[in-house]
Amino acid sequence: MSNSTKSIGKPFLRWAGGKSWLIKYIAEYLPKDGYNSYHEPFLGGASIFFHLDPKEAFLSDLNKDLIDTYLEIKTNVESVIDKLRSFENTEEFYYNIRHQHFQESAKKAAQFIYLNQTSFNGIYRVNLKGIYNVPFGYRTKDFFEPDVLRNANKALANAELTHADFSKSIDNIKRNDLVFLDPPYTVTHNNNGFIKYNKNLFDLNSQYALSSYIDKVKEKGAYYILTNAAHHQIEEIFKKDNDKILHLDRASLIGGKNAKRGNYAELIITNII
Repeated sequence: MSNSTKSIGKPFLRWAGGKSWLIKYIAEYLPKDGYNSYHEPFLGGASIFFHLDPKEAFLSDLNKDLIDTYLEIKTNVESVIDKLRSFENTEEFYYNIRHQHFQESAKKAAQFIYLNQTSFNGIYRVNLKGIYNVPFGYRTKDFFEPDVLRNANKALANAELTHADFSKSIDNIKRNDLVFLDPPYTVTHNNNGFIKYNKNLFDLNSQYALSSYIDKVKEKGAYYILTNAAHHQIEEIFKKDNDKILHLDRASLIGGKNAKRGNYAELIITNII
């Protein structure tokens, strides 16, 4: 079983609600005797996966464009890098790329990464027609690092990637596996801005379904770590006999220059004692 926190990779995407802030704490919550396979059915930016660098992983997300991008980094990273080298961080180029409908998988992955890194706050948002509509972000930072993508390629080598709802991942989970769950936050806490982006993606019924999913994880003899909004209704939904509910403060990492920032309470719920 593995309990290593030696990392060869870091996220190559920005992701609203991402868990980069949790990396410095995660070792405290891992099973003391290690774990077998790693599962993450709300993959997003995958900061915890890249940090833990597990020997075997099952990764999934409901966002098909996201999963297709990870698959391309896993299987065709140099082509994606080549495409990104030809892109420019300018407003005119951004809107030109945003309106493109590429067919080639490497170009689609490069487009996804480029838009994510140069858009306003890295938000993934589409309109009713499914078209990405986030405005240009005026960022000066390089929009990709070849070595970060190559390290992500290595980390993904032993990962199975699937486009699916979280509930579909239960069949892969076995005894002593570790399941990390970071669902979209449904309820607001301390005026957390994530709610405006996720309220239509993951409602309270979805939170109850996730609670039932966790019951199945426990029946299989697996470990889980859930992060969620620190809100009394969330605590009530996920309260389970013998499991721990922990409160953790973090700094807000989303918002423009004029956004209100501060510390926000998060919940970590786990059956790892």
